[in-house]
Amino acid sequence: MKLRPAVGLELHDLDVPDPGLLPFAAGSFDQIGPLSRADFPHRHSFYELAYVTAGSGTHVIDLVEHRIQPPALYVVLPGQVHSWRGVSRLDGWVLLFNEDFLHQHPKDLALLRTLATGPALRPDRREHREVLGILRELVSEYQGRMDGGLGVMQALLHVLLVRALRVARGRGPAAVPRAASHPLAARFARMIADADRADRSVLALARELGVSAGYLHEVVKEATGRTPARLIREQQTLEAKHLLTTTDMTIRQVSVAAGFSDPAYFCRFFRREVGRTPGEFREKAG
Repeated sequence: MKLRPAVGLELHDLDVPDPGLLPFAAGSFDQIGPLSRADFPHRHSFYELAYVTAGSGTHVIDLVEHRIQPPALYVVLPGQVHSWRGVSRLDGWVLLFNEDFLHQHPKDLALLRTLATGPALRPDRREHREVLGILRELVSEYQGRMDGGLGVMQALLHVLLVRALRVARGRGPAAVPRAASHPLAARFARMIADADRADRSVLALARELGVSAGYLHEVVKEATGRTPARLIREQQTLEAKHLLTTTDMTIRQVSVAAGFSDPAYFCRFFRREVGRTPGEFREKAG
């Protein structure tokens, strides 16, 4: 099973090779594939649990930056925008699944939402050994395709989530990241990551959110330390960089895909943000 990018390379689905299998995948970052370490903001149509055992960098979820300090467990919900920035030697385990996989333990949905609202979980040595043991069993069952494996994997995931919640509660009432505590900032993050959205101006997004541009500015600045306009520019720059380095699209096509109607203005924008023209950036990256 693989991660499959959909239209705009910002929404990822699970590619299921066998229609008889429930959408589920488990493995190391390397086994899941390069999109498991995607450095551009994107969304999933499924749940992701990433247990980082080594490496450095930053994991960004709905605009909140989490400095990677292994071991650490991250929970990403469907629709959340996330990316791995400046990572080096990132290693660990990844679980990908949708709600169908949770039907044996429906309360696990609430556990996932609870875990996703807090900071990354950082287990101590004993807890780390326990989590690692469960994950290795899960991966073994997934790769082994043995009789009764589905029920075993569902049970192991349930145990993992319960243990993770115990770790969270054992750390006390840790502060919830600011963007997670304000749904408006989280919704804004998801909207600016929508590559198919025709108008990603602050005014248009504020209107769609039902708030004034001033109020949106205030909430997003408080949640992230950056203005909505700054975040939109960063998003467009990241999208353009990604398309320039991973596709054969012309500069004009990249400018349109990144939300610019005027290629000349896009080139000026890109040079201001990156320090190089789109053509120079592509040539150096290649």
